[in-house]
Amino acid sequence: MRGLADEIVVLDSGSGDRTVEIARAAGARVAQREFDGYGPQKQAALALASGRWVLSIDADERVTPELAQEIVRALDSADSPAGYEIRRELRYLGRTLRHGGAERDWVLRLVRRELASFSGHLIHEHLAVTGRTERLHGTMLHLKWNTLGEHLAQMDRYTDAIAREKSARGGRFSGWHVLRIPWELFARLVLRGGLLDGRAGVIHAAMASFYGFLKYARMYEREHVERAAAGRGQPGA
Repeated sequence: MRGLADEIVVLDSGSGDRTVEIARAAGARVAQREFDGYGPQKQAALALASGRWVLSIDADERVTPELAQEIVRALDSADSPAGYEIRRELRYLGRTLRHGGAERDWVLRLVRRELASFSGHLIHEHLAVTGRTERLHGTMLHLKWNTLGEHLAQMDRYTDAIAREKSARGGRFSGWHVLRIPWELFARLVLRGGLLDGRAGVIHAAMASFYGFLKYARMYEREHVERAAAGRGQPGA
């Protein structure tokens, strides 16, 4: 980010490593806030920024030199939109994936601060702007999961949070949800050409298909736990 941003804001949520130390040494303004969901956390970080434009990036994302140059040119334009979408290039298990849905990963990340806000979702939050958006040609590297252990650990965290959100909105598990696995696997590998990404592409498609099912299966898990807790609370139980 050096040479691209006039201000770097890092909002830490109590990390136990050297995040704060490293960020400050790199010239970032660091604040701390208890984590209560990705959407609220990123909205709080957005509120700390003071510039006219904000580029929101995650720890596993990298701005390529080509993208940085394009951002500088875009912000110099007299007719800039409210925000720009950027395509992420997914690196999975050491391989760049170009099919199976990875090629369509466009995210709104460069926005005019006063026109932008984050959704309140606990997970899979997204930026929104008031006004038109355009797309940049440069790509952002998404260095996702060097090991399957990392992928599984994130799936565990994410599906638990998603199940809580869906259950709160009245969502319920259905046996039909198991059909998500074969359908999504077929869609990613065949319809979207994931087979062309080789073994890493097949593994990613299989994990993503199971992830789609697991979100709903964990709703059933929550229902079961709540029923058991209610049963224990009944007189004579």
